Amino acid sequence: MNQLRDNLKAIGLSPNHIFQQVKEAISEDLAGGEDITSVATILDTQVSTADFICRGEGVISGLHVAAAVLEYCGINHYEVLVDEGANVSSGKVLIKVQANTRKLLLAERTAINFLSHLSGISTTTNRWVKEISGTKCKVRDTRKTTPGLRQLEKFAVRMGGGLNHRHSLSESVLIKDNHIVAAGGITSAFTLIKQKFPDKKVEIEVDTLEQLSEAILLKPDLIMLDNMSIDQCTKAVGIASGAVKLEASGGLTLENAKAYANTGVDYLAVGALTHSAQILDVGLDFRKEK
Repeated sequence: MNQLRDNLKAIGLSPNHIFQQVKEAISEDLAGGEDITSVATILDTQVSTADFICRGEGVISGLHVAAAVLEYCGINHYEVLVDEGANVSSGKVLIKVQANTRKLLLAERTAINFLSHLSGISTTTNRWVKEISGTKCKVRDTRKTTPGLRQLEKFAVRMGGGLNHRHSLSESVLIKDNHIVAAGGITSAFTLIKQKFPDKKVEIEVDTLEQLSEAILLKPDLIMLDNMSIDQCTKAVGIASGAVKLEASGGLTLENAKAYANTGVDYLAVGALTHSAQILDVGLDFRKEK
């Protein structure tokens, strides 16, 4: 358990947070009872050897979260065979394990759920990163994450080669359209923020090039170009002329990502990295006894 804690810390995850999520996931699966199928069909002394295998090509993440599931279920004889963020091909063995069969079957689905979901995010992110390679632009995630899984999903984005936007509302400021309306304008909202939180980084969302010109004068850390066309983003880069970093957001797809990146913006904000990523298929295969 101590080694696992160190491994989780080394990849930027909180062990206590991960262990709590694992506990809740297993509790959800058992619903206060027991695995009645395994109890009825498998002796409590039976031991099995099995492999977690990737059944598609992609970028793997969540291996140490799966290990936390194994250890929570009382399984300590396992070996993680690839690194977090590794590109793997179909058929690659990710983790091999020998354990009490009932315990292994209890851990199976929860471990796979974490692995396949997080690896899907990493794989999706990596596609975006590759799509805009050769430009100065970087891919970033958003707060459009699954409730309760933000730390893990943002970790998966990093493993895919993407960057994280703010993790929480308290980390930095993002003045969005509704803040602007409620505060009476961009300048008013920015001034109020600087009065209350002078040391926080500030990003301003703008919908028009006129708003962009106003926002630039305030010298924020970043300006988000919300739902602007490729042509508008090109004009925005010219207007900003390097005075402030720019982030394109809204209407982005893999098909138009390179075109947006070529406008000269610094970042693409892509909610789809976390809210629309397809899972990477991972399975657990028992080895047949010779």
